[in-house]
Amino acid sequence: MTTQAELPFPGLRGVPTAEGKQNRKEYTSDQEVRWCPGCGDYAVLAAVQGFLPELGLKRENIVFVSGIGCSSRFPYYLDTYGMHSIHGRAPAIATGLATSREDLSVWVVTGDGDALSIGGNHLIHALRRNVNMTILLFNNRIYGLTKGQYSPTSEPGKVTKSTPMGSLDNPFNPVSLALGAEGTFVARTVDSDRKHLTEVLSAAAAHRGTALVEIYQNCPIFNDGAFDAIKDNESKADAIIPLRHGEPTRFGADGRKGVVRDPSTGGVRIAEDPDDADVLVHDAHASDPTTAFALSRLTDAGVLAHAPIGIFRQVQAATYDDQARDQIVTASQGTDDRTTALAGLLASGDTWTVV
Repeated sequence: MTTQAELPFPGLRGVPTAEGKQNRKEYTSDQEVRWCPGCGDYAVLAAVQGFLPELGLKRENIVFVSGIGCSSRFPYYLDTYGMHSIHGRAPAIATGLATSREDLSVWVVTGDGDALSIGGNHLIHALRRNVNMTILLFNNRIYGLTKGQYSPTSEPGKVTKSTPMGSLDNPFNPVSLALGAEGTFVARTVDSDRKHLTEVLSAAAAHRGTALVEIYQNCPIFNDGAFDAIKDNESKADAIIPLRHGEPTRFGADGRKGVVRDPSTGGVRIAEDPDDADVLVHDAHASDPTTAFALSRLTDAGVLAHAPIGIFRQVQAATYDDQARDQIVTASQGTDDRTTALAGLLASGDTWTVV
């Protein structure tokens, strides 16, 4: 039998499988997948179904919790435990699961509307607490399930059914928001890049604490082409800024562009033909999230002329649920009058009297 120490991802929660090597078919449910033809969700689902066997966990110890939206159908299509929960509340439910059941690998699937509108409060507090869960945030910059209204990530001026004269809202940058909440693992990837998506998912699964992965996901019906700049072969080299820990942040044709420090703002900027000594070397493990936040601000709110892709931050910190369980153990040991009374109460019968 595989032991926890032998799992491929040391920080992973869950019960190791005693079976042989698993495959994608074992994680594919018998439910008909019902998304619009061409939806980016299909690509993400295929990547996750192909990736889960690599975790080496029992399927019954993996849980996917979703909110409301197109992406929230995800639990139906995976042969694991799952819950299609309440609008925006998936992180809250996942927090309860992760805290009460250490043996579970807990995943949240959400969208830009579900997570950043009604669920914004729950999202930032899950990140702040650093609960053991992996959050996949599908961002198509539109409300898809309710048929094409603007969302918290839609660009300014976006003409939709609910904004016929153009959106007046300043959109959220999900990565900036997560870093502002001091998330310990924050990354971004793209639905159509299977290799990169799998790499990021692997790193997120290995992380002890809250891991948030923003996935740029195309909606072909209500917001088709929202990410063309970073997908088109002619433009993506100049649009994508690849982030790899320990490597210079160069991009563009022949690496002629780079990210450098900007003394005038204290942040970073894009430079043409910068000297090697000036190019920022990405440090995803820096304890201070300031530079990671500055990198996230390179993502423009419009046509995505530039978008950093990769792991922005990956640091270790105490997790809420691990500490909560430690407190319960300490209390149940009864080292003073208060904890002795609590231990007695927890171990008592079905009823007790409060005086």
